[in-house]
Amino acid sequence: MKGSEAADHGPGAPALTRQEWLGLMARAPGRRLAELSRASGITAPFAWLRPPEIGTIMIRGRAGGTGAPFNLGEMTVTRASLRLESGQVGHGHVQGRDKAAAEWAALIDALMQTDRAPAIATAVLTPLAQEMAASAQTRAEKAAATRVEFFTLVRGEDQ
Repeated sequence: MKGSEAADHGPGAPALTRQEWLGLMARAPGRRLAELSRASGITAPFAWLRPPEIGTIMIRGRAGGTGAPFNLGEMTVTRASLRLESGQVGHGHVQGRDKAAAEWAALIDALMQTDRAPAIATAVLTPLAQEMAASAQTRAEKAAATRVEFFTLVRGEDQ
């Protein structure tokens, strides 16, 4: 399977592109990614192309989402790259200083390019996506509870 193609996870399961599963693992809590990976027994022999290393990246923003880009600040990230014995290359980039999470992300990325993709998606990626969606929903509900609506009354002589 090519990296840009969607992986088929079976009937009823959404197909994920490589960009989507890498993004999911990059945003996931590292501890949870490791827990799910260990519990599912994911292993495969590999060689490091780039062992986990910690660095920083510049975060850029745009005022109002459309303005000129500006440097917002730096963020710590950890990255890793590996090659399976079967030849697939996996990359992992995660927020923060979690070398184990970067290693798991790289291994899962490589294995998602093999015939093991449906099992890995079911055991690791789907639960991560569901937990992150539930967390986002909870945050949205808490924010909505604090929402204030303002009404403006029009006076007759202002017309």
